[in-house]
Amino acid sequence: MDTRVLGGDGPSVSVVGLGCNNFGMRIDESAARDVVHAALDEGVTHFDTAEMYGGGHSEEFLGRALGSRRDEVVIATKFTPRPADEEYVPGALRKRIQAACESSLKRLGTDRIDLYYQHFPDPQAPVREALEALTDLVRDGKVLHLGSSNVSGAQIEEAASVAAERDLQRFCATQIEWNLLNRGVEEDALPAARARGVGVVPYFPLASGMLTGKYKRGEEFPEGSRFASMSFFASVANDENFDRVEAFAKFADAHGHTLLELAIAWLAAQEGVGSVICGATNADQVRANARAGAWKLSVEELASVP
Repeated sequence: MDTRVLGGDGPSVSVVGLGCNNFGMRIDESAARDVVHAALDEGVTHFDTAEMYGGGHSEEFLGRALGSRRDEVVIATKFTPRPADEEYVPGALRKRIQAACESSLKRLGTDRIDLYYQHFPDPQAPVREALEALTDLVRDGKVLHLGSSNVSGAQIEEAASVAAERDLQRFCATQIEWNLLNRGVEEDALPAARARGVGVVPYFPLASGMLTGKYKRGEEFPEGSRFASMSFFASVANDENFDRVEAFAKFADAHGHTLLELAIAWLAAQEGVGSVICGATNADQVRANARAGAWKLSVEELASVP
């Protein structure tokens, strides 16, 4: 599988990464191990998890599944925000970051985190405090690269300016929810990331399954599917989106590909995208996601996507 360097100075990651958000929530450790091993077999080197996924079990499952192959991959994880009801005082975010890092290192069974994300921006603490704490972790060798997640264009600009002005480690990557059905970031976060040379890592590329073709207009959601069990995600299954999905599927078929392959390949073809994070609950899904990255849309194909 092809690899790309995030943001020009970040880690080298596979074009399709494995999202480990299902570990400890939708699948147990045995199934998670199968998913990780299938990803390794497909050439995936980018594994994305978070402190909050599965109450910490995602990190544990990932670390144990990688085992002796840990040095072959890039492990990305994210620290959980300060509690919403906790009053902010200067230094509170620094302490949260330091404690979170130590806990993640222990759960992952590793001596360093390759890419460490601020999962959500702190609504009260200045980004300077986050960058200072994270820079200390980089200097200590516990973290190699930094990333932001779920931020606006203005927040990307602010973080880049603060890092440059204070000689702090910068965010080399940012994770954004982006797919063929959810394109709002193209007007805000995406232009800011490109302007600042921040690598883009899209998540939810399949719109929680809507872009796989498994959901059909007027039919009950398949038993055990995300839409069937989580009404929040099912809100995307409306008539307007079904119209769009049908158009995308027709385009993909005309080019000898599946809807899923189009969804992932379209993102991978976008300027600034380093790796597309795809979740999976079984090895077959891993293989389908990984192989979708092999389709390299031409400029003409990209421009003609509905």
